[in-house]
Amino acid sequence: MSGRAQLMWDEAVTGYDFGRDHPMDPVRLALTRRLVDAFGLDKDVDVVAAQPAGESTLRLVHRQDYIEAVKAASVDPGAADQSYGIGTLDDPAFLGMHEVSALIAGQSVGAAEAVWRGEALHAVNFAGGLHHAMPGGASGFCIYNDASLAIARLLELGAERVAYIDVDVHHGDGVQAAFWEDPRVLTVSLHEHPRTLFPQTGWPEETGAGSAEGTAVNVALPAGTGDAGWLRAFHAVVPEVIADFRPQVLVTQHGADTHFEDPLAHLAVSLDAQRAVQVACHDLAHEYADGKWVALGGGGYAVVEVVPRSWTHLVGIAAGRAIEPEAVIPEGWRQEVFARTRQLGPARMTDGRWPVSWAGWEAGYDPADRLDQAVLATRKAVFPLRGMLA
Repeated sequence: MSGRAQLMWDEAVTGYDFGRDHPMDPVRLALTRRLVDAFGLDKDVDVVAAQPAGESTLRLVHRQDYIEAVKAASVDPGAADQSYGIGTLDDPAFLGMHEVSALIAGQSVGAAEAVWRGEALHAVNFAGGLHHAMPGGASGFCIYNDASLAIARLLELGAERVAYIDVDVHHGDGVQAAFWEDPRVLTVSLHEHPRTLFPQTGWPEETGAGSAEGTAVNVALPAGTGDAGWLRAFHAVVPEVIADFRPQVLVTQHGADTHFEDPLAHLAVSLDAQRAVQVACHDLAHEYADGKWVALGGGGYAVVEVVPRSWTHLVGIAAGRAIEPEAVIPEGWRQEVFARTRQLGPARMTDGRWPVSWAGWEAGYDPADRLDQAVLATRKAVFPLRGMLA
């Protein structure tokens, strides 16, 4: 197996553009790519442009009638069939939508193939992580579910146990739905509580069905949760279920919208805590999956201040050259930020909260604390189904 990481990138992914006033501004992808370059991480990864996902690959998750609807809207956006979730406020149709969505999906599928076949130990597609798309419809800014497609491709290649960890502020509902009855896939989602945020799913009682009962794990966090609570919840649930499941490959989704500056959600997590979870996912891959790690992007709508820094940290960790939180951001990148957006870019790779700390679950919990109540609800719902102590 190659010890080098792959960075999946094709400049054309920046064509995933819902329009000027839409929160998912593709400048976040371009600025991330430039920041990766500014720190010289290109020398430590193999930059690879995979082919777009073809129809047979898309059908691993998506229905043929939905694919046809996306293709039709891609040619004539004004005639989009809204019954498929396209041409809506969240998912406006645009020219070339099918092609660029398939391209993003192809990068995640290519990442999964490279890791499974030993061509790379880790692979990152920060343009991916579009976790809301359903088999028969678009949802939440997501047309094709590249995360589900990557997992489905791993299963097709012979993987028997794939674990998926989603730390986006929104529930990873599309991935959970795709593998709801498949015991080969463990889905773990750490997200803001469905009472206060789209898509209003991801309750702890959602645990999978049939022979897959106990393979869907949902940690629903109270609005306002900050670094200490977020990290406490992650470490109180995720390592134990991963250790029990013992995946052959780990796929992770790193939406940056948990950040306290994100305009679309209500958690209060810092860049430094996001980096700490990225490191934890890397370490879990090495401890339980022989290092096989596919890391994806996701949400994130503070497109200058947060997203490029968070995902550049992710690339550095995957590349084996983690960027120190106190690192000064190259001036050339900040100049490009201003030229593109007329905003001032951040000066360092930290929010000033490093090192982050949290209280471990093993020391006990407070039954009156809302964060601890959330963690306990998940443990009580899932752990006994897996033969584990709650």
